[in-house]
Amino acid sequence: MALEKAFFGAGCFWHVEHSFRGVPGVAEVFSGFMGGSVKNPSYEQVCSGNTGHVEVVEVVFDSSKVSYDALLDFFWGMHDPTQFNRQGPDFGEQYRSVIFYANEGQRLAAEKSKEMLEASGRFKGPVVTSIEPAKEFFRAEEYHQRYLEKHGSGSCPV
Repeated sequence: MALEKAFFGAGCFWHVEHSFRGVPGVAEVFSGFMGGSVKNPSYEQVCSGNTGHVEVVEVVFDSSKVSYDALLDFFWGMHDPTQFNRQGPDFGEQYRSVIFYANEGQRLAAEKSKEMLEASGRFKGPVVTSIEPAKEFFRAEEYHQRYLEKHGSGSCPV
């Protein structure tokens, strides 16, 4: 088994985590935060908008069963990458669309994938998803993990 990690932000992490869990070859998904200035922030701190963190998921995947390119395709299809600092009813920097790459291969694949998406004409507006180097991942509090499995999809407006 060749386990790798990928990090995606596409709005509220409850929906993103739940969606990635259904991808064959994904071993585990964790909700958390990345990209900010506070070490081990709480959900409340991130929601304040003062930490610079983004709600992201850490996707642990078996690269012999699912490719990073396939995860990118899934990411583009699960949200609207033309919405700046929001997804659906959630707005703020913590909900921005972002790919945090773990290595140079992921960076190149993410950039190529974004270019192909923009050239496809699938979206009327520009794709605002940022592609940034991964920073330290901070796992969100336990009650956020598998949130939709515990509370049902009716608890998430997306």
